[in-house]
Amino acid sequence: MAKKVVATLKTDTGKGFAKVIKVKKSGKTGAYTFKEDIVASDKVKEFFAAK
Repeated sequence: MAKKVVATLKTDTGKGFAKVIKVKKSGKTGAYTFKEDIVASDKVKEFFAAK
């Protein structure tokens, strides 16, 4: 499925979007969690600034 998403983002209609992955470390267990999303290119900084 990931290959399909990346291929869609490379088309002309997908140029305005980016696939972003945010990594967060749990303070309690030390495990890492990942949050994946597809956002508009101009909203990438807002995605990473949000907690």
